[in-house]
Amino acid sequence: MEDLLYIGALGAPFGVRGQIKLHSISSRPEYLIRHLRTVFIGPKRIPHQVTRLFLHKPGLLIIQLQSITDRDAAADLRGAEVYIAAADAAPLAADEFFYHDLIGLQAVTDTGDAIGEVREILETGAGEIAVIARHGRADALVPMVRDFIVAIDLAGRQLVIRPIEGLLD
Repeated sequence: MEDLLYIGALGAPFGVRGQIKLHSISSRPEYLIRHLRTVFIGPKRIPHQVTRLFLHKPGLLIIQLQSITDRDAAADLRGAEVYIAAADAAPLAADEFFYHDLIGLQAVTDTGDAIGEVREILETGAGEIAVIARHGRADALVPMVRDFIVAIDLAGRQLVIRPIEGLLD
């Protein structure tokens, strides 16, 4: 199966003709509205053809799937995760990346000292945090802000960090 990207979760039905609320995490919903034709839904990532998609309010899209034509069928999908093919995502700018691209990068300081491996990226209300697994020590939590992240080298598989005192203790 091709690479899939999580874009949100389905909510309550919207109306009686099978439309469903899609709580989207996309930073570019306008791109999805113009270009998205297929979504993959649920744990089995079942493909569904999109017949209509529009912005209802910030972070909330309304989606109509070809195979879902009534409110009951829409209600059955409530809570299901929605994915798109990576190829269908908005093109990234030169300085942009997907969070999943950071998993497995080697974290090093700007002086070249090894820190550990990026295990995950946490999304918090205040911003994103890189969780760095370290051998024999607790995970390091590094805010994903320019003050601390000097470089993200996807080709070289490195996340370069400028630590302040106490950040890695």
